[in-house]
Amino acid sequence: MLVRIMTIRGTGPAAEAPRKAMVVGNWKMCASRAQLTELRAVGDAAAHAALDVVICPPFPLIHPAMRSARGLSIGAQDCHHAVEGPFTGSVSPVMLREAGASHVIVGHSERRQAFGESDADICAKAAAAIRARLMPIVCIGESADERDAGVAAAAVTRQLQRSLPALAKPDEIVLAYEPVWAIGSGSTPTSDEIAEMHGAIRGALRDIFGRGAEQVRLLYGGSVNAANAGWIAALADVDGVLVGNCSLAAQDFTPIIEAVGNAALKGQPLAA
Repeated sequence: MLVRIMTIRGTGPAAEAPRKAMVVGNWKMCASRAQLTELRAVGDAAAHAALDVVICPPFPLIHPAMRSARGLSIGAQDCHHAVEGPFTGSVSPVMLREAGASHVIVGHSERRQAFGESDADICAKAAAAIRARLMPIVCIGESADERDAGVAAAAVTRQLQRSLPALAKPDEIVLAYEPVWAIGSGSTPTSDEIAEMHGAIRGALRDIFGRGAEQVRLLYGGSVNAANAGWIAALADVDGVLVGNCSLAAQDFTPIIEAVGNAALKGQPLAA
């Protein structure tokens, strides 16, 4: 009988536990309750692919999504750093946890750009999420100007260092590298560019966590679709993908899950 052995994907010293592939769907400010019917097919695909799949719907859909989320985890797209208080329109991580969320995206480029959120803001949100027993998915990424100026790696590692809270442990966070210029543009970095940046991020994580850096899952996000998800997920130090528009419909999202799952399995040796 053949048994698949989980191994570390990527480079660097071996960690105590393997990194399991992950696919995160960010529904942004889209979808309605009718969209929740898509989750059954997504859950079936996740079960067959043997990876972690997280769906992050708008706040009002988090609780009802739990009823349709067999085999899936439900996350949120943002949170406030405070447990409660006079912050009209905000949602605390404790509230998200009570609604059934297990993950929360913090620092998405749209929050950084449209709402002016700083690295310090993201750090505070990530810390609050961890205290509430939510896993923060911390987003980092360079602008087109930073890429063109040749300072992309420096900009991204600086964001990483400033956005990670001191209390974070390697198995309590997920990182998502999303080049700002690629999000929603249809443009994707080359395989060399993605691998180089993920390698730089892993190196920065080793400076922070030492050997524990190998436990941190590192996702790629930015115009991910069924055509590119497989080769992206097969790159060194890429442990999955963060998907935007293509996560809204099962017919678009399930091929991405399958492609990432296949890439993860190819990275695992077989033993008798």
